[in-house]
Amino acid sequence: MAELTVIGMMSGTSGDGVDAALIRTDGTRVSWHGPWLSLPYEPDLRLQLSDAMRRAAILAADAPRDAAISALGRTLSARHAEAVRQLLARAGMSRGDVDLIGFHGQTLFHQPDAGITVQIGDGELLARQTGIDVICDFRSADVAAGGQGAPLAPLYHRALALSGNISVPLAFLNLGGVGNLTWIDPAEDGQILAFDTGPGNGLLDDWCMRHFGESCDRDGRHAARGQVDRTALARMLADPWFDLPPPKSLDRHDFDSGALGRCAPDDGAATLTAFTARTVVKAARFLPAVPRHWMVCGGGRHNPVLMAMLARALSAPVLPVEEKGWRGDALEAEAFAYLAARSLLGLPLSLPETTGVSAPQTGGVCCPAPQEA
Repeated sequence: MAELTVIGMMSGTSGDGVDAALIRTDGTRVSWHGPWLSLPYEPDLRLQLSDAMRRAAILAADAPRDAAISALGRTLSARHAEAVRQLLARAGMSRGDVDLIGFHGQTLFHQPDAGITVQIGDGELLARQTGIDVICDFRSADVAAGGQGAPLAPLYHRALALSGNISVPLAFLNLGGVGNLTWIDPAEDGQILAFDTGPGNGLLDDWCMRHFGESCDRDGRHAARGQVDRTALARMLADPWFDLPPPKSLDRHDFDSGALGRCAPDDGAATLTAFTARTVVKAARFLPAVPRHWMVCGGGRHNPVLMAMLARALSAPVLPVEEKGWRGDALEAEAFAYLAARSLLGLPLSLPETTGVSAPQTGGVCCPAPQEA
């Protein structure tokens, strides 16, 4: 099967910027991992995104038709186009060297049990501005077929595991705004299970912005100074969602920090960090076998307090994906490059084991670049 050179782009639920990465793939294996970059969003754009998420939670399925949200989608698409231009310059490539862009867009609202998932971003605009064909809208087909629409990176996680000379069960743990895991057993022909674990970094990021004016707890400094409020932690962990078997997925705002009450700022950071770690432990109950390794990607792996809590709580080594030679900050963007290639080739993007869809489901919408005169 012919290989495609693809740029993948991911703007996660943290809403802090867009990651872009180049890979070469035939939709099954990845033969080349090219340059990647992260383009941060300006504070004003991050504020607009936060406001749009709250507005989308009210508008639900009508959110994409809201004029302000549509305008924000175009602004985001222009930032993605700039990321493409910078990535091509970094790689020493032109747009003619790239077959496809995988454009995830920005999730504003996700309620799959009601058949709703809202991502903004204008694929046609991105194709026009870059001159490269774009695949977008990865989640809608899965949700329409009864799936959760998330997580979608697991098939890429499996491709990495099967190409990494790994013969024992392992788990990828992505700690972004929402946490999710992918369990894989390479010895059983890539048996897989995937689902969201809990709020990831989202609540902690919000707490740090509210109490410290900081976008995250960098290096776990605030959590390291605080004490875990065991009563508040137990209250949050008692949420019945954690006892639901997979498949399951979350919206960025399905949980809040109300249980912390008047908790001191550093104690709140420590408690929310412990909450993220304990939700992973709760999720591990549903795995078919104990992972021999937990490979962590997403921003959470940069938090040494969180990583130490996970290591104490889980019965296996907890390692950043870089320990296996993978790129933790680029991995989600690479995943959507891989999924874009699979979409173009008509291959499944999700499985019953990853989103609960009734049968393997392809998806994505192709936006061809205008033909040059």
